[in-house]
Amino acid sequence: MPANLTPQYQKAEAKYRKAQTPEEEVECLQEMLRLIPKHKGTDHLQADLKKRLKAARAELAAEKKSPKKGRSYRIPRQGAGQVVLIGAPNSGKSRIVAELTKAQPDVAAYPFTTHEPTPGMMPWEDVTAQLIDTPPITTSHIDPYLTSMVRAADEALLCLDGSSDDAPDETAAVIGQLQSRKTFLASESGFVDGDFSVIRVKTLLVVTRGDDPGCDDRLEYFREVVPTEFETYKVELGRPESREKLRGVIYRLLDAIRVYTKAPGKAADYSSPFTIPNGGTIEDLAQQVHGELAKSLKFARIWGTSTHDGQTVGRDHRLCDRDLIELHA
Repeated sequence: MPANLTPQYQKAEAKYRKAQTPEEEVECLQEMLRLIPKHKGTDHLQADLKKRLKAARAELAAEKKSPKKGRSYRIPRQGAGQVVLIGAPNSGKSRIVAELTKAQPDVAAYPFTTHEPTPGMMPWEDVTAQLIDTPPITTSHIDPYLTSMVRAADEALLCLDGSSDDAPDETAAVIGQLQSRKTFLASESGFVDGDFSVIRVKTLLVVTRGDDPGCDDRLEYFREVVPTEFETYKVELGRPESREKLRGVIYRLLDAIRVYTKAPGKAADYSSPFTIPNGGTIEDLAQQVHGELAKSLKFARIWGTSTHDGQTVGRDHRLCDRDLIELHA
């Protein structure tokens, strides 16, 4: 019997994939169990959810009892989405973060200059996205926390140095390290065949030093070594037009839309839009504004390209980029 999972359940599942703490996992799993259709087709999935909920609760209880153990590398998601940069030594990760954000990661010609995650906010038009530089991955080493960080990301940037003959094999090793930990770089994010231990993460392959004469040959060899299905962008960070185009490509792959708000009887606020996933609804927006507002929401008025200006809509109405919304509780 097919599971016939509802859109509401699928949203909860997507939120669970991005959970960064045991507390968030518990909350998401409880919501998934509440929303999952109850029939024979979901018996196995329900059992798996209950098992994972029990484990998450145990981890949460242990975390509360145990003393803090040094610095945590959990970085709260900010902006339109969290983008984790990964790659081999000297692949150009830190340079990208330094060029596209105000963060100042160490950038040098020698390898292993990044020792811990470094976040920065990348502006794009009137919104921002969070970029996180990470320590390099090699054939023999990956920092233990890094897999979880990649699995929870909205997008991964896999960096490959287009000027290095070693880069294709080194980048293949990065992919292999993650795959051995049930994390697959792909064109779309999600769990694999309902198995919550195996995750696909939407990925952009960024080829740095893209103007190098041998870049195309190295990229072709890389694709022979590791056939990939995700998008590729060659960037020359020294050229402003190439660098700025990368900014737009990163944001586009987040697949987010901007939504502006106004209070009843007041002027619209176009200074700081909310960002929600493409296909998001009035209810999703209300949840971002305030959880209690989402519960008490009665209707909304909307100004945008898909409706008549000021039209009244319900909580299930799907929003479009740059819609203006007036929420009524």
